[in-house]
Amino acid sequence: MVELKTDTAIDAMYETGQVVADALKAVRKAAGVGVSLLELDEVAREMLRGAGATSPFLGYLPSFAPTPFPAVICASVNDAIVHGIPDGYRLRDGDLVSMDFGAELGGWAGDSAISFIVGTPRVDDVRLVETAERALAAGIGAAVVGNRIGDIAHAIGTVCRAAGYGIPDGFGGHGIGRRMHEDPAVPNEGRPGRGMPLRHGMVLAIEPMLVGGGTDGFHAASDGWTLRTDDGSRAAHAEHTVAITTAGPRILTAR
Repeated sequence: MVELKTDTAIDAMYETGQVVADALKAVRKAAGVGVSLLELDEVAREMLRGAGATSPFLGYLPSFAPTPFPAVICASVNDAIVHGIPDGYRLRDGDLVSMDFGAELGGWAGDSAISFIVGTPRVDDVRLVETAERALAAGIGAAVVGNRIGDIAHAIGTVCRAAGYGIPDGFGGHGIGRRMHEDPAVPNEGRPGRGMPLRHGMVLAIEPMLVGGGTDGFHAASDGWTLRTDDGSRAAHAEHTVAITTAGPRILTAR
């Protein structure tokens, strides 16, 4: 069931979204050559504590996972697409990092992700990250009253495929509100004019995921959480929590 949020609820979700935005900004600033993923997780934990917020990631146990998630960020490096578990790995020059983070504040959730390059960038990685951001912008642009879920999916998929990138099947965006994951699912590829109509008060986490090698294949790593590209190519991930309103899409996790 899809819950339509009131304007007051959307304002409250905006406050949660600002905690998410600030934490991702702090993590991005702290990320550098030699910094460990666990150290970045601690930066995010401190941001949560400072805001009086909690983590919807920590202890999360979906049906596909063997164990509860042990961190407050998903830190996916290079060929990891999503759900990377922070560990003692220290970032190296040229690493491509996708950082996903969520928060809960006042009973409302927010969720966002960014991808960035540590140190010296590769041209191909810059293009991959920029395309993920363009795909996200296209999806948000289609998130208007009167459109359908398929219009968001089609907008995202068109940008990704035109650039020659792969799209992991079965993973995409979702509704969000009192819980981090709610109905409806928001695929990253689809047919326009299909799916659930978009209405004022729907709030969606829109999140394109791109495989740099152009193939769609992926597999779960031995930890049961991290999804890696089958071809070993790099991946990028971008996400915002977006409210659909009669005035147009409102990005709740952007400063």
